[in-house]
Amino acid sequence: MAALARLALGEEEVEPMARELSAVLDHVARISELDLENVPPTSHVVEVTGALRADEPTPCLPREVVLSQAPLANDEGFLVPSPQA
Repeated sequence: MAALARLALGEEEVEPMARELSAVLDHVARISELDLENVPPTSHVVEVTGALRADEPTPCLPREVVLSQAPLANDEGFLVPSPQA
């Protein structure tokens, strides 16, 4: 498994990692035994409401205002340094 995940494990790490992986797989096997037929899927353990504001369109800033905040700009847009060769 470590080779597939491209993990470089030392000899002393292989056995503890195998035990931990086995424990995780045992836990997943126990979960798969549960009857989840009438359990709705969830994305969070607790209900999250109102965490984000509504995504509503708003007017954009004027181009002149945005470009005035840039360290380098011209009438067409932002200027960035050319990459070093």
